[in-house]
Amino acid sequence: MTKRTSAKYKIDRRMGENIWGRPKSPVNRREYGPGQHGQRRKGKLSDFGLQLRAKQKLKGYYGDLTEKQFRRIFADAERQRGDTGELLIGLLERRLDAVVYRAKFVPTIFAARQFVNHGHVLVNGERVNIPSYRVKEGDVIEVRAKSKQLAIVLEAAGLAERDVPDYLDVDHSKMTATFVRTPGLSDVPYAVQMEPNLVIEFYAQN
Repeated sequence: MTKRTSAKYKIDRRMGENIWGRPKSPVNRREYGPGQHGQRRKGKLSDFGLQLRAKQKLKGYYGDLTEKQFRRIFADAERQRGDTGELLIGLLERRLDAVVYRAKFVPTIFAARQFVNHGHVLVNGERVNIPSYRVKEGDVIEVRAKSKQLAIVLEAAGLAERDVPDYLDVDHSKMTATFVRTPGLSDVPYAVQMEPNLVIEFYAQN
């Protein structure tokens, strides 16, 4: 078990929000933060605190990305023409582990990273085991034939708590997904409000 996977239940409580919309989130039972001082943390956040929280929430949502990974994605978004916040969301959603999660091939983003790492996923017929691999519009992502009957895959396809977004064309009978287009912020079915504009402000000032 990786450090990130073992800590995933703490991320919701640290943020004070059920960021994946899971029925079993600890926030559903306790809205205060973890630790002995968690209940005393409800102060008003400064501008810096709000910006930092927005960044940590987005990093946490995509599997608790490291600062180095997240900063690199932000730099890529900044280099492109257009709205940096929208581009940042688009680049995060183009990660292979994010696509596997959105397609409901696995139940969580953490499981998606492990699923890709273990070689269960094909992109355009070729095995890809890099979770950060950036898919392109028109790419076909498929669960490997030997992996289609894994319990984790069968469980995920039946989850009623989230829907497949319309920028993916998914066929669960074949366990394939086509990445139709790069989404913007309003297209992504986040369970909580994400604020990429605050992430931009954070990096502009720090």
